[in-house]
Amino acid sequence: MKLHALNPPPKLHFHRSSFLYVHPSTLSFSSSASSLSALRIAIQGDGNQSKNRSVVVTCKQPKIVRSPELDRHVIRSNKIRFVQKLKTLLLSKPKHFLPLRVLSKCRSYLSLPPERSILTMIKRYPSIFELFRPAKSRDDLLCVGLTPAATALAQQEAYLRTLVTDSLAAKLQKLLMLSSHRRLLLSKLVHLAPDMGLPANFRSRLCNDHPHRFKTVDTSYGRALELVNWDPLLAIPSPPPPVRGNDLIINRAPKFRTLKLRKGLNLKRKHRDFLIKMRELPDIDSFMDPKEWPEPLTMEGEKRACQVMREVLSMTVEKRTLIDHLTHFRKEFGLSNRLRAMLVRHPEMFYVSLKGMRDSVFLVEGYDEKGRLMNKDELLGLKERLMKLVREGKRMRRERRNGVGFLDDNEEDDEETDSEAEEDDDEDGLGELFESGINGDDWKYFSAASDDDGGELLEASVEEFWTVNASENGESGNLESW
Repeated sequence: MKLHALNPPPKLHFHRSSFLYVHPSTLSFSSSASSLSALRIAIQGDGNQSKNRSVVVTCKQPKIVRSPELDRHVIRSNKIRFVQKLKTLLLSKPKHFLPLRVLSKCRSYLSLPPERSILTMIKRYPSIFELFRPAKSRDDLLCVGLTPAATALAQQEAYLRTLVTDSLAAKLQKLLMLSSHRRLLLSKLVHLAPDMGLPANFRSRLCNDHPHRFKTVDTSYGRALELVNWDPLLAIPSPPPPVRGNDLIINRAPKFRTLKLRKGLNLKRKHRDFLIKMRELPDIDSFMDPKEWPEPLTMEGEKRACQVMREVLSMTVEKRTLIDHLTHFRKEFGLSNRLRAMLVRHPEMFYVSLKGMRDSVFLVEGYDEKGRLMNKDELLGLKERLMKLVREGKRMRRERRNGVGFLDDNEEDDEETDSEAEEDDDEDGLGELFESGINGDDWKYFSAASDDDGGELLEASVEEFWTVNASENGESGNLESW
């Protein structure tokens, strides 16, 4: 449906016919519990024969049809959330270990409930974390560090990130090109950075290593990343999803307009017609000038918002992220406040998973009918190896407890997974964590021991603990702190 602008400016007049004149520029979608979107149009008649006519296009709020194949990705990621956070915290230290009493101050970052013991959580992953007592340390201090196998995996991850640093910088540059002022706050980027494959130290390393792409500036809202050069090669929208072959016996154009949906998803007729009309609208450039952006609460604005979300999700490693991460960029990307309702309203493009403490959104075109990621990122292989290492640790625990053989490689150990589904309120939190002083007086135990005659023994024991054979990586295998 095309709406032509009228010449007179928008006015509100009350006539004898009790008719309210509405200018087309003020037409908008409204969302409520009973109607997800509604476009109301008032048409003015001539003279006494004028009647209030209203054309309403509505689509009822669709029920989210669960996809077990896609939900399984969220469940597996939640199982290793504690492992990833603790590994990131250990790698941020110069010698890649932390005293247990210092680690107890990081419970909020690790997203542990009050009743959960840190020591118990660490012992659940014997193949990744190792407890030890440094030699000649006072008070017999207990520390936690990474095992040689986990350290080798961290070395390979650091080496791989150096190989793909240009592609990671291109993601950041493209993200800035989608924003309104070509500038994004670093405090907001840290939420989306892990899903995009950016390292935890991207603010100090990646941002400064590419001055020809972007730069960091100080704003009234905090430190931000600003675009330096516009790259026309990056301003090309992602290619449309591949058209899946139909199962028609006769190869000819369908008589009625159809909408391809994922298996098991059935929509009401009004909702299906709404999506078809949205698809038939002309394409809108996601990288257009912000001054030309359509209003968010219009069909054109909603189509542009869907295309922007498609671009952002296509830059993530697993073609998915948390909806809360996207809501941080509503103002920068020109999105409406009802972002989640918009994502639910378009199941042909997005899938909203209700697993976990917070909802996740998937890019449907990135997965096949069996829920497998079609184009795997290079960094995704490291995550799969980490999951394999976690399963190996659970087999070690079961063998140690029962004295029986290992489980099968494909068998899932689902015990004690309830606490691992906890989600954090802040994906980053490392900056605030270090500023709060977790390097407190507890580290004086190590400095005091180094002043004694046994200082060399302490340094030798720590260095021996971190000696790892990284021949698989082909590099020296040295890890540096951030």
